[in-house]
Amino acid sequence: MLKADKEDMIKELTDKFSRAKTVIVSEMRKVDVATVTRLRKKLREGGIEFKVLKNTLARRAAKGSSVEVISEDFVGPVSVAVSYGDVVAPAKILTEFIKDLQTITLKSAVVEGKRIDANGIKALAKLPGLPQLRAQILGMINQPASKLARTIKEPSNALARVLAARAGQS
Repeated sequence: MLKADKEDMIKELTDKFSRAKTVIVSEMRKVDVATVTRLRKKLREGGIEFKVLKNTLARRAAKGSSVEVISEDFVGPVSVAVSYGDVVAPAKILTEFIKDLQTITLKSAVVEGKRIDANGIKALAKLPGLPQLRAQILGMINQPASKLARTIKEPSNALARVLAARAGQS
């Protein structure tokens, strides 16, 4: 690889690391191409970038960004999953995908500037994702309004039932 290519790759990685909300480092040993392709597809569907990295370039790109706290994990055959939006989605997809595989292991992650270990990634994967949280919040907001509407409507419904019962008696 030419020096200019390496510098371009470092600039690209530095930009990605500086914009990322979540970066998960995983170790990949003896993984076939078909498995990596399936993983890339699942992550891409979730809006997550996946890259197999050259460790020295990754360490240099991590300097000065929040990813620097996990740069010592760039050892061996590593890859990163980078998310710019949802912080839970990459953890969910990766833990679900690798639960039956022995060839990919989670090393560490940085989530909004904080370092977490492999157990933390698994715990993060159990949290509801951004779409589920939005739905829960919307449900909580709508709940009092719907109760209020039922409460306001109930006296007129009761009156209508009494009048219908009286009309049926005559």
